[in-house]
Amino acid sequence: MSMVGMVGQTRRRALEGARSRAQDPRRQLAALGPVEQLRAGRLGRRLGQLLVGLWLYGVSIALMVRGVLGNMPWDVLHQGIARHLPLSLGTIIIGVSVLVLLLWIPLRQPPGLGTIANALLVGVAADVTLWLIEPGEGYAARAGLMALGVLLNGVASAMYIGAQLGPGPRDGLMTGIARRTGWSLRIVRTGIEVAVIALGWLLGGIVGVGTVVYAVAIGPLTQALLPWFTVTLPGADRSASEAR
Repeated sequence: MSMVGMVGQTRRRALEGARSRAQDPRRQLAALGPVEQLRAGRLGRRLGQLLVGLWLYGVSIALMVRGVLGNMPWDVLHQGIARHLPLSLGTIIIGVSVLVLLLWIPLRQPPGLGTIANALLVGVAADVTLWLIEPGEGYAARAGLMALGVLLNGVASAMYIGAQLGPGPRDGLMTGIARRTGWSLRIVRTGIEVAVIALGWLLGGIVGVGTVVYAVAIGPLTQALLPWFTVTLPGADRSASEAR
């Protein structure tokens, strides 16, 4: 067999493997409450994946900020607020997360362990990475940081969602509003993200090509990666669900 044929065959097998993982009912996200999430099994593996995923999420935020080509939607708001307060970006991320969690109360949205970890850890990881990495010099370096940030965010999102320990504060706000109003999740998410981008831009947050690339790419990227990172939960009652 020629080298081209071997590469093609390997690629086909990889695609078939990805499809089979996505269709495997054991790899579908489970519809679990906070207590059931902890009792569903494989907690050690899931906690480790959750923490790594959340840390990488914070790293991806910092990479896009250092790329200076546009931030993720919520980070446009975070950066805009940080320009007016003597606080680090990571501290603002944590503060906004806590405020968003307060909005869960009227929505009767129960937080999970992953929700609390998300609120506390992502901002810390973002600040540490911002301290370690300087802004990109030149368009090529900035574009590279932006692209790496988007790709890493897709991996990080799949990891923490696949751990099945509860949605992040902003994800839970979207799903909670959608559940209470009956509106589609797409409409709710689009409305919230347009609002936070607009407010963040008015406050001085950076909107640019990176914001557009992220908005277009993150959904398909996370969906493609999620079957690889969804932890199977023995005995859990599974149903398909959506998350950020």
